[in-house]
Amino acid sequence: MKTLSLAPRGLLLSLMLLLTACQPAPTQIRIQGNTMGTYYAVTLSDPFPGGQAALQGELDTLLARINQEISTYDPDSLISRFNQGSGQPPMAIPATMANIVQQGIDAGHLTAGKLDVTVGPLVNLWGFGFNKMDSVTPQMIDSIKSFVGYQKIRLEGSRIVKDDPRVIINCSAIAKGYACDVIARLLEKEGVENYMVEIGGEVTMKGVNAQGDCWRIGINKPEDETTGMKNEVEEVVQLCKKGGVATSGNYRNYYVKDGKKYAHTIDPRTGYPAQQDILSATVVADDCMTADAYATSFMAMGTKAMRKLVTKTKGIEYFIIYTDSIGNQQIEYSKGMISFLPNRQQLAILENP
Repeated sequence: MKTLSLAPRGLLLSLMLLLTACQPAPTQIRIQGNTMGTYYAVTLSDPFPGGQAALQGELDTLLARINQEISTYDPDSLISRFNQGSGQPPMAIPATMANIVQQGIDAGHLTAGKLDVTVGPLVNLWGFGFNKMDSVTPQMIDSIKSFVGYQKIRLEGSRIVKDDPRVIINCSAIAKGYACDVIARLLEKEGVENYMVEIGGEVTMKGVNAQGDCWRIGINKPEDETTGMKNEVEEVVQLCKKGGVATSGNYRNYYVKDGKKYAHTIDPRTGYPAQQDILSATVVADDCMTADAYATSFMAMGTKAMRKLVTKTKGIEYFIIYTDSIGNQQIEYSKGMISFLPNRQQLAILENP
């Protein structure tokens, strides 16, 4: 574990795509668009069978299917129908949807409830979902908490069961990572070995770019503003193997009420926005859905609980920005993370020639 000091800055963090060349090479294909209420970008440095038009068609079909299954913004999606129903009889769902629901339940177990796919009503209560409310009382929180908990849902074969008709599920904490992984599998099925898939800042990548260099992404400096105009890079993450990278942070998604800032990460166990010391968490894992789940969970855990979890969790590396006891920003990263931080590697060489 490595810890470094930062000068005080704001609370914003975002993940932005960094292509190592100023202009795409002729062999590079790049498609971008909107999905899941955010943007996506797919960049290949290998040819795709049928060319760019064929790739666009495949992506459109795949993303439409994913949204039809798990989009909470579509009232006619399968997950919305489940949420609107009483749960009786249990609803049959396709295997693809069952997979992400089970992953969400498993993530709840792994993170001791810090990541909970049933937390949606609390998120909506605080104004970060699709409903907006001006005030929140302890009584309102307690009322909703009575039907929040990943233990209240389960899969029985191809059917999803809820123990309380008021339970709703929202897989947004892992949906973008899941979709990145699904697109990656599509690309590999078609013989593409060099690609980067990004959805809303979560990334799955493999191989090299058109210049033959490993893919790189940038972690932005935290800035206390909501416009998204400030994109100064704090750190560069580079993967030379297949893997997923996800970042979560209380940035560009908060509101201020009565002079107090409320961040978008809700602690499902308390019902309140997570008032923790971690400002942002970036996780590298073998797949993006896993990275997505842990990055989100770390935000609600704080540094102390996060450190305990990572000591017994294999296959993940992390880079966090947090505030210390006197309000200064600090950087900390796992020992294995250094292999993904080219700038830190260069500093280490200079410091230890």
